[in-house]
Amino acid sequence: MDAILALVQSKQNDIAVLIREMVECESPSDDPVAVDRFVDLVAARVQDVASVRTFPGGRFGKHLQIEFQLPGTKKAGRILALGHSDTVWPLGTLAGMPFRQEKGRLWGPGVLDMKSGVAFFIYAMRALRDLDLPVTRKVILQLNSDEEVGSESSRPLTEKEARRSAAVLVLEPGTGLEGKLKTARKGVGGYEVIVKGIASHAGVDFSAGSSAIVELARQIERMAGFTDMKKGITVNPGVIYGGTRSNVVAAEAHADVDIRIVRLKDFSALDRKFRSLKPFDRRARITVEGGLNRPPMERSAGVVKLFRRAQKLAAGLGVRLEESMTGGGSDGNFTAALDIPTLDGLGGVGEGAHAAHESILIDRIADRTALLAKLVRAI
Repeated sequence: MDAILALVQSKQNDIAVLIREMVECESPSDDPVAVDRFVDLVAARVQDVASVRTFPGGRFGKHLQIEFQLPGTKKAGRILALGHSDTVWPLGTLAGMPFRQEKGRLWGPGVLDMKSGVAFFIYAMRALRDLDLPVTRKVILQLNSDEEVGSESSRPLTEKEARRSAAVLVLEPGTGLEGKLKTARKGVGGYEVIVKGIASHAGVDFSAGSSAIVELARQIERMAGFTDMKKGITVNPGVIYGGTRSNVVAAEAHADVDIRIVRLKDFSALDRKFRSLKPFDRRARITVEGGLNRPPMERSAGVVKLFRRAQKLAAGLGVRLEESMTGGGSDGNFTAALDIPTLDGLGGVGEGAHAAHESILIDRIADRTALLAKLVRAI
């Protein structure tokens, strides 16, 4: 058996214990104190094998960088591993959705997205140390505190570190129960479309009013038409609100619209369509705010080369590795857009991210951790 895989298998219970600690340290994005508590936990668990730095996260928790102390005397360049410390689950979720181990899985809020991936990487680096296997690059693990809410404060730090790196390994979960890696992600953005109309009494002076709600309804149909499935462009008016009372012609209405694109070159035309919205009722006014939050992670030659390397290493571990494209975004979108070879989906294998059945397969802990160790050595 492969030496790294054998060692990791012997440590599988320890990895599960660390995952449990992480899951039971709840860390919702909107609670910086809770996120900082999680960051402190991770920092404490790596203090014997790494040096740590934290960076302010503004209104979010602090960001964490871990530089592992690994074998090898000459190191040129660096590898950046990316994760996030925040989850979508509010404090108190554990009361109704506790961590548990059953049916061949580990269950709990954040176990798949993405605390297991963080634990895997830590133990992958421990395996390299324990086996005294040299690496040729510095290895940095960065945990961002605001990934689930758009990476507002962490993006500049991520892009800065990526530009200094030979490759980026993203510890988000794999796709499906096969654990496919992610070699492409859609770009993600959003618009707030605001309609200002004219208020009036719906019974006494109906014709004097200009309904923002009616105008917005017409605009929603127009915006939905911007979807182009052949190009992978989707436009989803996901939230609408407006008006005050049913007997008042609405003076204002809003729509929050999600957009997804496969190719960055398609964004400009889509953006122009939103900016060019004109009212059907000339008495109404339309304001459009927003744009692209995450550029797409496109399947570049560098991404494919990195995947092929991982695929070959996985085969040596007895695992058939496949690739996938997903409509969701990650911090890997930022690094891939800088043309840094980026491989995503290297974390837990399971299902139910952001859902009550969130879980990972226990029998995929060892091969995933070993693959990370081998990738770091091979890059």
